[in-house]
Amino acid sequence: MRLYRMRLYRIALWVTVPMALPLLAAPAGLTAVRAARDTAPEGAPSVWRPGVTAQPVDAGRPFPALGAASMALRRMVPRPAIVSRAQWRADETKRDSHAHYAGGVRAVFIHHTDTPNGYDCADVPRTLRNLYTGQTRDRSWGDLGYNFLVDKCGTVYEGRAGGADRAVVGSHTLGFNQGTTGIAAIGTFGPGTPVPAAMEHAIAALAAWKLGLSGVDPTGKVRLTSTNGKSRYARGTSAEFDAISGHRDGFATNCPGEALIARLPAIRGLAAEIQGRYARAVPFPRLAATPGNTHRG
Repeated sequence: MRLYRMRLYRIALWVTVPMALPLLAAPAGLTAVRAARDTAPEGAPSVWRPGVTAQPVDAGRPFPALGAASMALRRMVPRPAIVSRAQWRADETKRDSHAHYAGGVRAVFIHHTDTPNGYDCADVPRTLRNLYTGQTRDRSWGDLGYNFLVDKCGTVYEGRAGGADRAVVGSHTLGFNQGTTGIAAIGTFGPGTPVPAAMEHAIAALAAWKLGLSGVDPTGKVRLTSTNGKSRYARGTSAEFDAISGHRDGFATNCPGEALIARLPAIRGLAAEIQGRYARAVPFPRLAATPGNTHRG
């Protein structure tokens, strides 16, 4: 009987005392911050080896423990339809042959292209090729500055090369290109200009997808570190931004225009709904469904 009781006691200990689990080590190189020049208007971007991933400029903190509040979980959102560079016939000989990468996308900056609003959506590929020529030849940005562009019909276009699903470093917001995505609304959105519902919906869906890959709440706040003193913040300064911000929040400019700035709360709210975050900080109107579109070059 005594032997039987001893065996029961040992079994109880084995069941109630958890086994020691090995600590998960951070992936190799995760805490190493790679020097990354801001690919912005002050000069041509530095050439990196293709396929090398650089961490965001403020990613030198220790790897967070599992379950820590700082460790965001992905929000898996369907990728919206994106017209590729090949489809809008980008001349790949014009650009820098090496894509530049950050460790992830933590924020989105909204822009406008400052081009006429009276375009036919079927002619947008031609507009993109003109923008592409201007930003590579005249501004020496190495490629289109924006990661994505959206037309008034709600069609999303791939901008800068390197992979739509990757954290490609653009040349859209001086000082804050690292770890962000630039989305440009095709047109000019000064005071009183209507922002098409289809465009808003497409921008929100795109932002929800990109931010969801890093688990970022579109209605939340993020901290970014300026990499260039010509931005609104001195180089090395950490500043708080909305996860979906306007270009002028990081740089002294009117972009993306007063009308589009006024619609950002609605875009943030819709992006959060698309991610499944139903407790919204701000109300927003339900937008019309995005219509289909045809393309020609």
